[in-house]
Amino acid sequence: MSKKRKVQLFLLLIASTLYVTGAQAQQNNEKLHQLFDHYYNERMQLFPTEATSAGDHRYDDLLSNDGAGSHIAATGKFYQQYLDALKKVDRTSLNTPDRISYYILKDILTTGQESLQLHLEYLPMNQFVSTPLELAQFGSGSSAQPFNTVKDYEHWAKRMTAFMDWTDTTIANFNKGIRAGIVLPKALVLQMIPQMEALADNDTARNVFYKPLSQFPASFTAAEKQRITTLYHRVIATSMVPAYRKLAVYLKDTYLPAAQDHAGLSALPGGDRIYQYYLRLYTTSPGLTPEKVYQTGLEEVARITKEMETIKAKVGFKGSLADFFHYLRTDARFMPFKTPEQVLDAYRTINNKVQPALAALFGHQPKTPFVIKRVEAYREASQGGPFYIKGNLQENIPATFYVPVPDATKINVTFQGMEATFIHEAIPGHHFQIASQQENNDIPAFRRQPAFYAYFEGWALYCESLGEQLGCYTDPFQKMGALNMEIHRAIRLVTDVAIHTGKMTREEAIAYMMQHESISEPVATAEVERYMAMPGQALSYKTGELKIKALRDTLAAKLGSKFSLKDFHDALLGNGDMPLNVLEDYMNSWAQSYSEK
Repeated sequence: MSKKRKVQLFLLLIASTLYVTGAQAQQNNEKLHQLFDHYYNERMQLFPTEATSAGDHRYDDLLSNDGAGSHIAATGKFYQQYLDALKKVDRTSLNTPDRISYYILKDILTTGQESLQLHLEYLPMNQFVSTPLELAQFGSGSSAQPFNTVKDYEHWAKRMTAFMDWTDTTIANFNKGIRAGIVLPKALVLQMIPQMEALADNDTARNVFYKPLSQFPASFTAAEKQRITTLYHRVIATSMVPAYRKLAVYLKDTYLPAAQDHAGLSALPGGDRIYQYYLRLYTTSPGLTPEKVYQTGLEEVARITKEMETIKAKVGFKGSLADFFHYLRTDARFMPFKTPEQVLDAYRTINNKVQPALAALFGHQPKTPFVIKRVEAYREASQGGPFYIKGNLQENIPATFYVPVPDATKINVTFQGMEATFIHEAIPGHHFQIASQQENNDIPAFRRQPAFYAYFEGWALYCESLGEQLGCYTDPFQKMGALNMEIHRAIRLVTDVAIHTGKMTREEAIAYMMQHESISEPVATAEVERYMAMPGQALSYKTGELKIKALRDTLAAKLGSKFSLKDFHDALLGNGDMPLNVLEDYMNSWAQSYSEK
């Protein structure tokens, strides 16, 4: 009997036995856990690069042709199988963690099914998120794709050979999109062409896919190194470089002339429906409308602007807020660094500053090691700011706070809000949330990687508001940097919605951003184009932060003197990320149990 048939029979068995009550509740949980495990294993095989990113290396040699009709059909059948199994679950018999996992899986499956109805395969890549860019990261030898054994190198070679099929399918889907009128904005295509051209470079010294050949483990024999080198030169020359070149030529000669002049989805057939899907995906807030998000953004921009005016007055600056923004961006006192190491040391100092305050705010801290590093030279110029890359405790891979320093003399301590940036991207922001979730063996494997932007980005932005409690923002200019970062997220609520509902053009969104925060035009342009490329994703930060703050304040009022911020944080992080509506139910249940202690 095939493995696939065994899974199908298992799901039928689950569906026939999960509806139980009372004394059978524990058995129910065990059956549900088996369903979760089967879902995870089948999903990893269906999406093998997702498995690699999660540290599951069973499928490192595979690359799914995810835009192909057969793969889309298989994905839809996969979602439906598990939805059918979940329908048979008696939710009243589940304990709290299992009930959360049940609703999370249902949300993932339902959202996944909805996406298949929108023909998102017609827009298969952009300048921020795409399989070609993901493969470049994997192939660099410094990402999730392992290069520790001869078998690892062979797996990557096999994965590379599948890229041409992916490329041909992608071009076919782009062409279907042209015929349907569902095309990317020209401004984004212009960004994608040089990316593909750079990855098609024949020069072995510049092409990122040759890097693993200079990083052989010491245990490899000379014969093994020679065989792998020959293999990689052949595969890269016959599969990778031609595929990237084919994409570059197609985008330049065929797709660019057909791309749209407008910035947002509202200009496309069915674009409003697509945007509503992305809004639900990234905010996990049923019933939330674009107009409500837009109005919340305007309110938040006005509130934070008043706080900025207060800081301006506090430091005695004479002039308008726009003048103050210019001063913060350009004055030499805010750009004190001469070397990259000085920039890294500044972040290490911030880390040392927050460490003593953590115990008062968190009862649980992750065990995954954490390091601060400079971004590798080959990708440094393309990185906008510092970012967090998750680690893996089981493989002893530390989480990393990466800092790009293409020119240390231009790093601005206030404009970039160094303290707020560290709190958000590193500790306690992404590191405490993501590492704790990865380490949590009490939740199913399918939930140990972050999946809900409104939760994990909302949490990281919420952490910025803890700056004073973490010993930061004692300098008013660092507080101004934190406000500049916060208003940046509020502005996103305005501009993301405005771009995709037709309220603003690309140029108007850039101008609005520059009017309300301290930001340069090139950075504002890149940000606006990010919103164009990833509709709705930028809404997750503020939406999640506001929900967490609202929950904290509501539960603090309800619990009164019993309320503990430390316990609130531990409860919030204790069951991994989840949709905001599920989070609200969970935290209300937690508060009820907490009050009865």
